[in-house]
Amino acid sequence: MRPRKSLESCGTGAGLGVLAAAGCSRRPRRACSTRPGAGLARPKEIQDEELQGFCSRIIKLLREDLGPAAVDALQRLFLIVWATKYPRRLDKTCVDLLQATLCLPTCPEQLQVLCAAILREMSPSDSLTLSCDRAPNTRQMSLVASVLLAQGDRRQEVRSVGQRIFTVLESRQPEGPSLRHLLPVLSKVVGLAPGTLQEDQTDLLSKRLVDWLRHASVQQGLPHSGGFFSTPRARQPGPITEVDGAVASDFFTVLSTGQHFTEDQWLNVQAFSMLRAWLLHKSPEGPSTLDTDDKSELEGSTLSVLSAASTATRLLPPRERLREAAFEYCQRLIEQSNRRALRKGDADLQKACLVEAILILDVLCRQDPSFLYRTLSCLKALHTRLGTDPGSERAVLPLAQFFLNHGEAAAVGSEAIYQHLLTRLPSEHFHNPMLAFEVIRFCRDNLPLFDLHLLGILKSSFPNLFKFLAWNSPPLTSEFVGLLPALVDAGTAVEMLHTLLDLPCLTAALHLQLRSSSSPSERLLWDASLRTPSCLEAFRDPQCQGLFQHLLRTKASGSAERLTLLHQLLQPMASCARVAQCAEAVPALLQAFFSAVIQSSRLLECWWLPLAAPRELNPGGAPGDRLVTAWLDAGWAAWASLQLSKTAPCLAGRLLQGEPQFAGRALTTQLALLLLERSDSLYQVPQYEARVQRVLSSQFLALCQRNPSLVVELARELLDFVGSVSNIHSRAGVFTSVVWAIGEYLSVTCDRRCTVEQINKFFEALEALLFEVTQSRPSADQPRCPPQVVTVLMTTLTKLASRSQDLIPRVSLFLSKMRTLAQGPASSSTHSEEDAEAIRIRATELLNLLKMPSVAQFVFTPSAEVCHPRYHRDTNMSLPLALRMVSRLVEKESSLLPG
Repeated sequence: MRPRKSLESCGTGAGLGVLAAAGCSRRPRRACSTRPGAGLARPKEIQDEELQGFCSRIIKLLREDLGPAAVDALQRLFLIVWATKYPRRLDKTCVDLLQATLCLPTCPEQLQVLCAAILREMSPSDSLTLSCDRAPNTRQMSLVASVLLAQGDRRQEVRSVGQRIFTVLESRQPEGPSLRHLLPVLSKVVGLAPGTLQEDQTDLLSKRLVDWLRHASVQQGLPHSGGFFSTPRARQPGPITEVDGAVASDFFTVLSTGQHFTEDQWLNVQAFSMLRAWLLHKSPEGPSTLDTDDKSELEGSTLSVLSAASTATRLLPPRERLREAAFEYCQRLIEQSNRRALRKGDADLQKACLVEAILILDVLCRQDPSFLYRTLSCLKALHTRLGTDPGSERAVLPLAQFFLNHGEAAAVGSEAIYQHLLTRLPSEHFHNPMLAFEVIRFCRDNLPLFDLHLLGILKSSFPNLFKFLAWNSPPLTSEFVGLLPALVDAGTAVEMLHTLLDLPCLTAALHLQLRSSSSPSERLLWDASLRTPSCLEAFRDPQCQGLFQHLLRTKASGSAERLTLLHQLLQPMASCARVAQCAEAVPALLQAFFSAVIQSSRLLECWWLPLAAPRELNPGGAPGDRLVTAWLDAGWAAWASLQLSKTAPCLAGRLLQGEPQFAGRALTTQLALLLLERSDSLYQVPQYEARVQRVLSSQFLALCQRNPSLVVELARELLDFVGSVSNIHSRAGVFTSVVWAIGEYLSVTCDRRCTVEQINKFFEALEALLFEVTQSRPSADQPRCPPQVVTVLMTTLTKLASRSQDLIPRVSLFLSKMRTLAQGPASSSTHSEEDAEAIRIRATELLNLLKMPSVAQFVFTPSAEVCHPRYHRDTNMSLPLALRMVSRLVEKESSLLPG
């Protein structure tokens, strides 16, 4: 038997464990017909009249017999008040009896726990008259305090509970009341209202914590009851042992073992449970006795080591004594965690205590830098041990946090720890959901602390971090959406987009990796319902090793080829539930990726414009000019407003090196080409292709809006894209966006390199395409063309003709034919009545605009001034005014025609 690391969350008194001890389950159970209230309906269905009748029977039981019948009735009453969303109103007499029973000295503990649980479920309530002063012992005081804290401090209950507990603490009698039941409540009071404690009270608790941590007995406790056959020899306490069975050679800790434990040993366990929270109480950032200058001098001088050694020999204030005791306690825990535990429960407790010990050491070093140099050697050796200790991966995170907080002050290189964190943990423990969340949360929370070198390690490790995402996509999607802006870089953006699009493939590959593992524990994570021997054979085939190794890479290494072969090999895994879950998360991640690219581009351009003029005036100046540094400092507020302050150091480094753009024309062109290339080269998971194409089509328009000259730069590729009818049927959304972008941005206004020859080439290609899809009948090889594609093609042709007016007669004739075709009976075989009407209306509107070429050019190719919002709000000088004018003139002209 061993003491638990911490009790139930007794800040609210008796938790679920105490309720279970009282025989009360959180899940309603069927009542027995021989017990009181057996005829009651289900707890949620009980009406107030039936509840009041049941309370009357409970009142009778509490007044006459506090036996098993009362226990059963109170259990049912707890289930009734717990299972209802709104608070149940109980009879005042019943509430008063529950309070009286709770404070009754001779009442069985089981009944007291049930009474406290019922009163907590009713809180907040104005009918409670409880007070800690009425509790005859500390156990009942903890139950009363749990009810009072559940009231929500409406009458300063938190302060009164805290004052009463400190009154008990001040009693120095050796055989005084037990404090085991009060420490969890006190920890809750400190968390709820830290300002209620006075200085003498904090000093008192610090002194008591030092005593409990360092001076607990090293002998085991006596059994609770002897029994008839017990002998004095059998009742003699033995020494406390370590987890490996050896006799303890040092003071008692939470990792010490024994058959029975004394009161001070239980207090030792509880003191360690609340130690970190208490150290942070009233001193979250650092000691009040040291200012910033003194602290920095202390960190950088060898006098701190001498100071730490000398302070241990002289009388320290209570809070400093507690820090010293906490430091020694954590050092002993680290030493005990190196022992080989005999039981699995002890091994699990070792890992949990190791994590807590490192976190406490981090707090101590932040509050008092003199502990830093006494801690470094120990933690360096600990990291070496963690690298060879399977199952201790949770301790790597607090260790990395420690060196991130203190590595610069101690001038210690900690790259090996970060490599362990970002390389080994994702590769070997991607299937651990808690570890995955903690690693990603660590990266997000500490981005402001990462220097350029560490940020580079993080960015190059994104393929490894994506393993966490691929295996645990539902809970980690929102975390990665927040982390992506820091991972996106001009050097990794293209590879990251490939990785996001192939994320379901990575999930399938991780499945195969687990399946091929020789570890029985990892094989349990495999979906046994999947029968995919061909996938396993391909995974082990040397000819396919290169594909899978690239998919499971740990560092950024460029894009892969032979994607079609990879998708074919993994196609049997597309029905896996985890692969489908991952596929559902990809669209949101793609939105976050492109948003990060565009936002970073805008910010850098805003920063670079004021810097460009000084560099042009002084082209020979050093990149690290003071003006650059001053401007970076001044632009910090703008950066934070865009939630990109986490990557500011990296961007500042690019600016100082003379790189003017992050997502400039070169990267935008690469992403646009990749978007077109990958839009029909996706892993065939159900509904995955349609969802991703929807995102890619919208993001292609966003890239063109960000860089309007993109259409001119990619003229050859876009001509090839729109020249294939198959693209309409395989990726209609992307095709529609491309055609719309051609009509919107292929003009001299967007790019002065645009020529009439380019406009004519696109016009002829789109005209031929529209003729082919409208004149041919649907078949199995060539399905029906969506009406959205037809209307966008007509609109784009009209826009191009307005910019090259020699084309207006051709497009007018074509639109007239389209209007006639939409009205004819032949359209019923290709489009529905609603779709044909939409095509006819669009053709008519475009024809009317083309009758006045100058107005058509004004509408289809507006200048930057016309695009201002006031031209769309002011009815006297707006675009709607121009459209109304054209409509009236066209109507007037048509009315003058004969016949």
